[in-house]
Amino acid sequence: MKNFYKPRRIHFIVGFGIIFITLGILKCTHPEWRLPRLANNDNGESEIKSHTPDSIELQAAKVDKLLLTVRNKPILLRKDGSRVKNRVTSVPRFETSFPDLNDVQLATAKRLGIPQIQNREEAHKHMQELVYIADNPFYHVQRLHQSIPYLVPRAARLLNVIARAFNDSLATKGYPPHKLLITSVLRTKEDVQKLRNFNQNASENSCHQFGTTFDVSYNRFLEIQPDGKCEMRWVTVYKSILAEVLNDMREMGVCYVKYEKNQSCFHITAR
Repeated sequence: MKNFYKPRRIHFIVGFGIIFITLGILKCTHPEWRLPRLANNDNGESEIKSHTPDSIELQAAKVDKLLLTVRNKPILLRKDGSRVKNRVTSVPRFETSFPDLNDVQLATAKRLGIPQIQNREEAHKHMQELVYIADNPFYHVQRLHQSIPYLVPRAARLLNVIARAFNDSLATKGYPPHKLLITSVLRTKEDVQKLRNFNQNASENSCHQFGTTFDVSYNRFLEIQPDGKCEMRWVTVYKSILAEVLNDMREMGVCYVKYEKNQSCFHITAR
């Protein structure tokens, strides 16, 4: 009688493992080979639907790479050992340099942020999608009344990059370190309604409702004292330095910026 090969259970497991690992390697090395997504048509039948990234998604991917790039340390001394002191250039005009109206920012905020939330209680349902922003060495969150100190991760990362770049610029211009003052962050629908009761300029479709947007004061800054304490300062030149930083960020495409004259702040949305 002939002897036939009888595969054992271990043989099937090993074979499955080899196939699984091979497919995993192929997926990592050739991500374009992934299968298109399935979607249901109006008749309830499944159909193949491929996803083509739009301009917002493509820009978001570009911004992620830019903001995750290792920060270059500012050069404070020249080769001869003398201190670097760059001059303040500011921007030609605040209104024209930062013209991004709420409507321009809104489309990006809706796509990259969280859904609108009705009130503070509902906000707790989205905590896994948000980052709590508190005082740190580079910015201070003032006492908030019509917003809560939360942002989506990309906006929180942008805020840190802006605040650090501002202090780098101060250092290269010969000014002492200062914290930025954050005046508004995430708003619920109830917050927006309360704000509109005494501020008619507040938009009902505010970008602040999506966690992508924050306001930075341009006329108040906190000077960091040697003992670690902070003292409020009103220094006009710091507005110009902050404008330089935001203009660079905006030209790189990492954010939208609106100059808010009445609210004395820069209104910033992450892209």
